[in-house]
Amino acid sequence: MYGSNASNDGLEHVSHLNFGDPFRKHEMRCRFKQKPPWPWFAITTSIGVLVIALLVGHIFHATVNRIARVEDDCHKMMELKKQAETADVAKSQFLATVSHEIRTPMNGVLGMLDMLMDTVLDVTQLDYVRTAQASGKALVALINEVLDQAKIESGKLELEEVQFDLRAILDDVLSLFSGKSQDKGVELAVYISDRVPEMLIGDPGRFRQIITNLMGNSIKFTEKGHIIVTVHLVEEVIDSIEVETEYSSKNTLSGFPVADRRQSWKAFRTFGQEGSVHPSSDSINLIVSVEDTGEGIPPEAQPRVFTPFMQVGPSISRTHGGTGIGLSISKCLVGLMKGEIGFVSIPKVGSTFTFTAVFASGSSSPKEFKSQQINSQSNTVSSELHGMRALVMDPRPVRSKVSTYHIQRLGIHVEVVSHWKQGLSMNNVIHMVLIEQEVWDRDLNSLGLFINNLEKIGHGTPPKVFLFSNSINSSRGNTTTGSCDLTIISKPLRASMLAASLQRAMGIGNKGNPRNAELPSLSLRNLLLGRKILIVDDNNVNLKVAAGALRKYGADVISATRGIAAIELLTPPHQFDACFMDIQMPEMDGFEATRRIRNVEQNINNRIQFGELSIDACKNVLNWHVPILAMTADVIQATHEECLRCGMDGYVSKPFEAEQLYLEVSRFFQ
Repeated sequence: MYGSNASNDGLEHVSHLNFGDPFRKHEMRCRFKQKPPWPWFAITTSIGVLVIALLVGHIFHATVNRIARVEDDCHKMMELKKQAETADVAKSQFLATVSHEIRTPMNGVLGMLDMLMDTVLDVTQLDYVRTAQASGKALVALINEVLDQAKIESGKLELEEVQFDLRAILDDVLSLFSGKSQDKGVELAVYISDRVPEMLIGDPGRFRQIITNLMGNSIKFTEKGHIIVTVHLVEEVIDSIEVETEYSSKNTLSGFPVADRRQSWKAFRTFGQEGSVHPSSDSINLIVSVEDTGEGIPPEAQPRVFTPFMQVGPSISRTHGGTGIGLSISKCLVGLMKGEIGFVSIPKVGSTFTFTAVFASGSSSPKEFKSQQINSQSNTVSSELHGMRALVMDPRPVRSKVSTYHIQRLGIHVEVVSHWKQGLSMNNVIHMVLIEQEVWDRDLNSLGLFINNLEKIGHGTPPKVFLFSNSINSSRGNTTTGSCDLTIISKPLRASMLAASLQRAMGIGNKGNPRNAELPSLSLRNLLLGRKILIVDDNNVNLKVAAGALRKYGADVISATRGIAAIELLTPPHQFDACFMDIQMPEMDGFEATRRIRNVEQNINNRIQFGELSIDACKNVLNWHVPILAMTADVIQATHEECLRCGMDGYVSKPFEAEQLYLEVSRFFQ
């Protein structure tokens, strides 16, 4: 019990013992034989509590720091947001300023060149002027493309909702490229399905821009063969097996092989089972294809076709020119129209670009949409063409289908034959025979016999004979074959041009129908002749150009260089029929001048209404409101909106041309 290995740790317990001995006292001392073990549980528990406390403290500290950093980041983001918004506003203002500063002198250059073309020039001088004018228009088009790309990147590009005639727009695009196609000998055509409505509601300008970009590329890279634009309803392509189900050289416009257009839309969600589009009753889902027989796109370059500022190769820009942003802009515009775009291309065969677009039906109430008047000369075709019968002689189904489409637009019944012998067996009365150039060149001798026997078809009266020609050299005037006058109609076919040619040859309607290019000029002269118009611009060159352009159409033009002078001249009563006002002017801009003019007019109208001012003193006008059209080189969307807010009635961008003037002025003048 008291061994030598007793521990000396000081831990000892003493117990007193009482054995009943009064002389001796006993006690018992107890201590540990060995040293006590370490209290590991207490130690680990204490350490664990300490670690947890440290972790909680660290988390709390980190949370506080994180909250502080988030608050700092939030403040920084707010500052960056303000800077970005400021930069975006500055960018828009920069684009507006640059656009104005570039387009303003270009307006003077193009306007003066246009006025110079109205003077007496020899052939060489006229060629120089036309070349300079074409270069200036190309520069303006480039500026517009760059501005469009900038607006797309900033999300500022918006689509209009106006009523428009799809067929008239495509006729205008055909007119734009007809010269180039005839120079190259490339056949250019448009076909629109009968199921596509006459009037649609959407953005005609942007739709025209997509078609122009696609057709411009096709014209650029096609040296032979054809370019055809087809428009169908998406449901028509999905449901009908008759729409381009066979692909062979015999079933194309020119006989050249083409890329299978069905491959251009195979990735569209519209044609997928899961993503099938079911448009509402008033929406029109169109599918548009632009097919060409050009050079095609190499496979290695196809993935970057829609990349901005990228071209197929470095030699393309040197050979054909261009910036490489047309297709990129087209893809963005198609997306805004709730559509898709794709393509198929085979080198040395050709390319086919296809896109879809959703429009509203033009049969909706006109009060819900603002209407845009499209200059469609086919609407003024003499009713004497309606009900006539025509015989089209063409062995190619696609080409005869296109010719039939354009002829039927004039109200003419069409019969199609592939050989001249079939034409002799016709029993119905035929008023006109339209022969394809290919048939004429191939069966020239046999067609002479056919022409001599035309009286059988006309039942005593020989029908008029027309030749569809794609060559610019053979489209001059008429050709006499035997006893028959052969009238040549140059392609591409458009309703206005076709109607004018048929009327002139058959001696009905307006025998002196002018060329298609002169129609807007005559229409403008009818609208502006004798009109008194005020032009307000601080730039003398712009004043001279605008005044010269309006005087050319018979208008009586008065010029002013300041907004204050415009207010004085337009204070009722006055004799002005319209006002073209520049926006960016010193002292008082066009917006403020228009607001003050509208306030003056409102004040006069109120005084007339309440009898404070006699009607005789105001030239018997009860409601004064002179049409004011903005005339500026600024093409930013915000400018359009500001023009409407301040009381302007329309917008004419510089440089303006006859068609643009007609579209705006025709809304006010009858």
